[in-house]
Amino acid sequence: MKPKRIVLAGGSGFLGRLLAKTLTERGDEVVVLTRRLGTDCPPARAVYWDGRTLGPWAAELEGADAIVNLAGKNVSCRYTTEALHEINASRVDSVNVVGDAIRRCNRPPGVWVQTGSLAIYGDGGDRECDETAPAGEGTPAETCVRWERAFADSPTPGTRRVWLRISFVLGRSGGALRLLEMLTRWLLGGSVGNGRQYISWIHEQDMMRLFLRAIDEPGMSGIYNATGPEPVTNAEFMRELRRTLHRPWSPPTPAWAVPIGCWFMRTEPVLALTGRRGIPQRLLREGFTFHFPHLPEALANLYPAKP
Repeated sequence: MKPKRIVLAGGSGFLGRLLAKTLTERGDEVVVLTRRLGTDCPPARAVYWDGRTLGPWAAELEGADAIVNLAGKNVSCRYTTEALHEINASRVDSVNVVGDAIRRCNRPPGVWVQTGSLAIYGDGGDRECDETAPAGEGTPAETCVRWERAFADSPTPGTRRVWLRISFVLGRSGGALRLLEMLTRWLLGGSVGNGRQYISWIHEQDMMRLFLRAIDEPGMSGIYNATGPEPVTNAEFMRELRRTLHRPWSPPTPAWAVPIGCWFMRTEPVLALTGRRGIPQRLLREGFTFHFPHLPEALANLYPAKP
């Protein structure tokens, strides 16, 4: 395949670094747009942007094969008024300015891959949520609705568009799995609340393959649930993580105690006590094959047994 030039907006985080490495390893040229001055992103080239306004960075989109926008403040924080404003603005503003930059191109990017979140379905309970499921209620879902509305209101007629509603990406170099691993190793890896809230997850390798598919496959467009085919409950997930890490049974954390723990970790209880049962219906229908569809094999790959 001919090498491509890919621009990653907000690409200095966990997924961005992993994607930059994946793309450069196959021979693509990668440009990372970052708000962190002095960010080192080898072998990708780092270019400054503020995620809100047009600037010299916009020239990087001219003739690019793809723009992947991963920008957005981490939601694992205390939901103060200021933090919620930043969470919403960082997502909506980046979508608006990327759309504006694309429309100004004489040779616009071939595809705009935009990351979103499976949290749009809210606290879904036991119901299966494919791409046709309605949006849920609550702060995370409302943020996602604003996010997707900004994308819909920012048309780019000459550029194919893909929206990925990303679930819990399992990887050891970043994301929430590192926290869960730490708690489990400290014998605090019990279920949370009633343990019945669903965790929709995807192995980092399958997530990277999905990004490559979105970039390379001309027929891929619209909204996709970027999640594995077998979501599990919180109790099942923590049980499997304990087994993989060779840790004994741990007592569950009752719902009333979750806010206390979250206060110390400076995050929000809603992230632990709610969940959704996401199903990648469109990917399955279009023949995407998951290398790690089952949680035991996915965790075993990330935590290989020592010889």
